[in-house]
Amino acid sequence: MTSALLVIDMQQGLCTGEWAMHGIDLMLPRVNGLIDRARAAGVPVVLIQHEEAEGDPVHDRAGWQLVDGLHARPDDPRVRKATPDSFYETELGQLLQQRGIDHLAICGLQSDFCIDTTVRRALALGYHVTLASDAHSTMDNDVLPAEQITAHHNWVLERLQAFGTRMEVVPAEAVRFA
Repeated sequence: MTSALLVIDMQQGLCTGEWAMHGIDLMLPRVNGLIDRARAAGVPVVLIQHEEAEGDPVHDRAGWQLVDGLHARPDDPRVRKATPDSFYETELGQLLQQRGIDHLAICGLQSDFCIDTTVRRALALGYHVTLASDAHSTMDNDVLPAEQITAHHNWVLERLQAFGTRMEVVPAEAVRFA
């Protein structure tokens, strides 16, 4: 398999201040560890950034920028998206196809929106997916605390095997790059 690491929505507006996701201070080093290991293995790191037409995060404004301390490089491929699906109306599929990628390791934000939707879409498109169980997060909602939301998504996504592809959910340190 040929791998890529998708780093989803690790942006200032979701990692700092009022909208900071649960446990981001513990999660960011895990994401950086994945980035560093991917690069050491020659695996592309694809940085995906969510944007809105107004409010936050608007393209090129402070909240849209990648979070300070993320091990991003200027030459990392970047994908702008406007929905929870990192593939929908973006160049992500073409970028992965051009590189012959068939395995995606995924981390980032938010467990119940962009992570869940992108994982399901990747599986439907035929990618093998590894989700870093401790390198994605969300925030409390009116029904559940963030820790339960993330744990629930780990449990559900690990069981998605009907697509004929491989889905695994493992801690960041156990993610393997082909």
